[in-house]
Amino acid sequence: MPAYPFPNLPADDADRLRSVRAFELLPTLTEPVFDEFVALTARIFNLPISLISVVEETEVLYPTSCGMPGHQRQPRAEALCSTAIARAQAVVYHDVALEDESTIPEEALRAARRNAVRFYAGALLHLPDQRTLGTLCIIDRQPRAFTSDEQHILDLLAGLVSQTIAVRHLCYLHAEPGAEKWSRLSAELQEEVQALNALVRYLFARHGSQVPVPADFLHQVESRLRDLHAILGDFQV
Repeated sequence: MPAYPFPNLPADDADRLRSVRAFELLPTLTEPVFDEFVALTARIFNLPISLISVVEETEVLYPTSCGMPGHQRQPRAEALCSTAIARAQAVVYHDVALEDESTIPEEALRAARRNAVRFYAGALLHLPDQRTLGTLCIIDRQPRAFTSDEQHILDLLAGLVSQTIAVRHLCYLHAEPGAEKWSRLSAELQEEVQALNALVRYLFARHGSQVPVPADFLHQVESRLRDLHAILGDFQV
């Protein structure tokens, strides 16, 4: 594996990268269902930007995004998403302007400030073999509080994206019958996610937006997310 100037690489990064390439997920992550998940994530937290990231050897790729058109890749050393992979856990930066090199590597810190990123939260995405793929993340141009309840919802959303990736992979192992079933399931998931997005818009319109997002609002969202989890869990090829 070539030398790579990123600090604190996880010990299993070479194995992780082999899995990332073996599953060939970039075409998968451009499918409409993942666009819907990313749009929903931005909507729930009332934030302008949400992304799915794939952390490769020297780059981080963004196959699906909301609120950041044209932002398709950046050097791994400059990406805040890389810190979640390095730490093997979710990361939150409430105000990047207050961070230093003890919490964010120098190149990533400079890039975030150059791009006017103030708030970042990322939850890990996993491959079907459970190795880490990248993150589902949310971004703001201003500092933001982020509660444990909000982190819980972001983790649930990342889990649903990971579960959807795994189910799609399982479908395509079964060639034509699996592809047909994935087409039907993907359409059902899109409808469910769109319905939840509409509910979130309604709740914000009725009660106004608050930061952080109130716990009772998040509880209603969680109930619907668990319905999506059940749809994926009941799937059989």
